[in-house]
Amino acid sequence: MIIFWIIFIIAALLAEAATFALVSIWFAAGALGALITASLGGDLTLQLIVFTLISGILLAFTRPLLKKLFPHKFIPTNSELEVGKTAVVTEAIDNETGKGRVRLGGVNWAAVSADGTKIPEEAVVTVTEVRSAKLAVIIKDGESDTKIPKN
Repeated sequence: MIIFWIIFIIAALLAEAATFALVSIWFAAGALGALITASLGGDLTLQLIVFTLISGILLAFTRPLLKKLFPHKFIPTNSELEVGKTAVVTEAIDNETGKGRVRLGGVNWAAVSADGTKIPEEAVVTVTEVRSAKLAVIIKDGESDTKIPKN
């Protein structure tokens, strides 16, 4: 069983290095405890108990603490940065026909109406979400009649 625990430790450390999810490292520690138990002549049942106890205790008590110390910061992608921005409708938006385009920051996007209403060409809209390669938009508050001249 000593070889098994060595292989298990290496696999758990490689998995942790690949993901840094703060899970596999605790199983590596448990496997180290089981390896020591096996080296001292402990039977398989005792090895499994040591592995389970060490892994479980470390996972239960240290992972939440480390998550607080090293919070995973959300880094938005380029498209997620578009949410909340203002765009101009370049082709009337009609969800029923599947047509609609907006111009946002010089880029022409396919668009759908977030609330299902038809939105006329040149209306000023606000991006509410990104759905794959389409922007979901609503008419900007208080500007339903606002038109922006074409450049």
